[in-house]
Amino acid sequence: MSDDSQRPIIVKRIKKSAHGHHGGAWKIAYADFVTAMMAFFLLMWLLGSTTKGELEGIAEYFKTPMKVAMQGGSGSGDASSVVKGGGKDLSQKEGQVQKALDPVKKQAINLKAAKEEFEMQELKKLQGLKEKLEKAIETNPMLKQFKDQILIDITSEGLRIQIVDEKNRPMFDLGGAHMKNYTVQVLQEIGKMLNEVPNRISLSGHTDATPYFSGERGYSNWELSADRANSSRRELISGGMAESKMLRVVGLSSAVMLDDKDPNNPINRRISLIVLNKETEEAIISGGKSLEVSKEQVSPALQQVAPKEKPNAAEGKNQ
Repeated sequence: MSDDSQRPIIVKRIKKSAHGHHGGAWKIAYADFVTAMMAFFLLMWLLGSTTKGELEGIAEYFKTPMKVAMQGGSGSGDASSVVKGGGKDLSQKEGQVQKALDPVKKQAINLKAAKEEFEMQELKKLQGLKEKLEKAIETNPMLKQFKDQILIDITSEGLRIQIVDEKNRPMFDLGGAHMKNYTVQVLQEIGKMLNEVPNRISLSGHTDATPYFSGERGYSNWELSADRANSSRRELISGGMAESKMLRVVGLSSAVMLDDKDPNNPINRRISLIVLNKETEEAIISGGKSLEVSKEQVSPALQQVAPKEKPNAAEGKNQ
């Protein structure tokens, strides 16, 4: 055999292994960095929310921290110190005493709070009445068929109930104050419910902008709206509402439109009832009193002139 066949065969095996981890040192460094950043932002937030006087107190403490620590505090025994153990609270001046509220101001504050509480309670009552009316309209078969013509909302004056005309279902005869039978029934049902609240009522009649052929100098929309308002008042009382609850009855013609874009829209012909809140009621009463002028308040010169002045014949016919 040749020499080559006598040589041993060497097989070299290379063992491959995955690289080991580099260790956890970087994690510790990263955690320290995050903690430091959190502490930094927390410090910035605390400094931003601290008053100028408190900052000055803290600065004073750190000027002599060893001295304060050795003495066990500032020595003043001030419980209001910004940092326990030292530093004055410079947010208040020495000798500063909070003055008591002036009795007049205190009374005004109390009255305002009482007024706001009363208004809140009154608003809740009006909202309760609104919900009751809406429920009654849904449950009453007669009222339910007219629910699209009964608009209920709360305004600055109180709870407003508006009964409006529809194109094919008007509340009154055309151009007159005679009320349809279904309008009578609606008003009488509403009158019963209004009598259950202590608030007083304001009632106004409205027409559309269609003028009378006689013009404004004769019987006009002003007279028509006032006559319709009074007809409505009578039916409310017939339904059970106390007569003393009615505070104001007015005819506003077409001065206050519900649909400004279409002055002749039937919805502008309506009866508006407002369950007045106390503030509006008092304003109406005080406004009426301011217009009443007694004879003693008129100057003697005007008292002498007034009886002598008489309207001429032309003016009397116009009236």
